[in-house]
Amino acid sequence: MDLARRARGTRRKRSALVGGLAALGLAFAGLVTGGTGTADAADATGAKAAGAEAVGSSAGAAGARAVPKHAVTGYWQNFNNGATVQKLSQVQNQYDIIAVAFADATGTPGQVTFKLDSAGLGGYTVDQFKADIKAKKAAGKSVIISVGGERGAVAVNSSAAATNFANSVYKLMQEYGFDGVDIDLENGLNSTYMTQALKSLGQKAGPGFVLTMAPQTIDMQSTRNEYFKTALNVKDILTVVNMQYYNSGSMLGCDGKVYSQGSVDFLTALACIQLEGGLAPSQVGIGTPASTRGAGSGYVSPTVVNNALNCLAKGTNCGSFKPSKTYPGIRGAMTWSTNWDAANGNAWSNAVGPHVHGLP
Repeated sequence: MDLARRARGTRRKRSALVGGLAALGLAFAGLVTGGTGTADAADATGAKAAGAEAVGSSAGAAGARAVPKHAVTGYWQNFNNGATVQKLSQVQNQYDIIAVAFADATGTPGQVTFKLDSAGLGGYTVDQFKADIKAKKAAGKSVIISVGGERGAVAVNSSAAATNFANSVYKLMQEYGFDGVDIDLENGLNSTYMTQALKSLGQKAGPGFVLTMAPQTIDMQSTRNEYFKTALNVKDILTVVNMQYYNSGSMLGCDGKVYSQGSVDFLTALACIQLEGGLAPSQVGIGTPASTRGAGSGYVSPTVVNNALNCLAKGTNCGSFKPSKTYPGIRGAMTWSTNWDAANGNAWSNAVGPHVHGLP
């Protein structure tokens, strides 16, 4: 994490123009299956049904702490960029998965490291941080380390880099008590070697491993995209993909129509691509900024987030786009960040949290 990124008030992404997306040759007609009913059953790959309480490789494992059926994910900022500075103990109770942002690259390909910004966080010590992780876990929360971010330079482009990634993330899990990892690589991803890295890490971590991803919208437009391929490759250990529905520009929905960010249709029509492209409903979440200051564009009110979840889970509160089936097992929602949420009076978590936890 460099100082330039820490000073910025938003987590900006590369904007993607809809022009040229048609060249991707997206087979949207094949994604929209038609018909009625729900999509909650386990699919042919053996993914756990959306109603299951356990996560990924921990499904059914004795004693493994489970991510809730419907979960709220929030990123916690290990830096001060103008949002409310929090200790981990101060993260709002509505968050079930807390992603510590971010682990950074080292000089060794694939290897990552983490350093608590004690000075930027008002003297927060490593011992306090570790104790707070332990307390959050005792309260039933999952705390994971997020890798990447907008300016993250982590690259896993070889078998050796994959090994370095898995070993270094596992070392951080052991050192700090993290439950798993979040993949937020915004400058390219190699599905072959990231798959190798994550499968190796999952084997090392064992039961209770939590794996999340936060791709940009362009990354999940087609199952041929490297991010989407990675998600499908690790589906057996994947907890949730919380796509970032912001700093995006217009994108194609699963019906082949163009949707602009900032609307309920943008959330539902793009989620549909993932839901019909091979991910289980329990592996799909909606990521939005916690305030207008949390992103350069794409902010929507918590009401819009809740309407999108209702549309996907129950077929109600939809906009012009209405999925051909419902997905009651949809995992939930994510926000950038718990700090911007706090700076905005906890408006996002106070509204979205109870709604997510009350889904069918």
